Amino acid sequence: MTISTYSDLKSAVADWLNRSDLSTVIPSFIELAEADLTRNLRHRKMIVRADANLLGEYTQTPADWFQTQTLILETNPVTQLEYLAQEALNAKRASSSAVGKPLFYTMIGTEIQCYPAPDTTYVAELVYYAEIPPLSNSNTTNWLLSLAPDIYLYSTLLQSAPYLQDDARLATWAALYTKKMADIEISDQRTSGQSGVRMRAAALE
Repeated sequence: MTISTYSDLKSAVADWLNRSDLSTVIPSFIELAEADLTRNLRHRKMIVRADANLLGEYTQTPADWFQTQTLILETNPVTQLEYLAQEALNAKRASSSAVGKPLFYTMIGTEIQCYPAPDTTYVAELVYYAEIPPLSNSNTTNWLLSLAPDIYLYSTLLQSAPYLQDDARLATWAALYTKKMADIEISDQRTSGQSGVRMRAAALE
């Protein structure tokens, strides 16, 4: 069975579960799977670049932001801000309330906190990992479903197991999910030209 759309995925999940009475809850299984994949998968197709105007100490991240990779001021020359843990940045703020060109940043929830606080508007390039674009009746496919429908399927089946209270199949789907996650990350590293590939097993929840 080809799995290339949201509808295909829902049908495949129902077939694998051998259930015809789960049409109202399968979308929830898929939503839970997407949240799990966003937390655990790191792939180059998740990396997004966006422009940001740093107007003050705090700047809101894009709606699909999940994890910052780099933050660079488009100055001449360009300035890459150094990430600091929240405690370290607070220590700098406590020792000086200077304003000027930002040199450091940390994350406060979904906001970027800069130090020094900008003395004017700075245009920055934010490179970040974006959430997996959620599937729906209006958004019928995304890059991950096209690239790895097996990961989508096994992840969704894994999310169904607690609802169905089916411990035996949970172990099978967890093993398949973990293997496919490792496979896609290794493939991504190889096609990105990285050497010394190290396999990272995804955490299961």
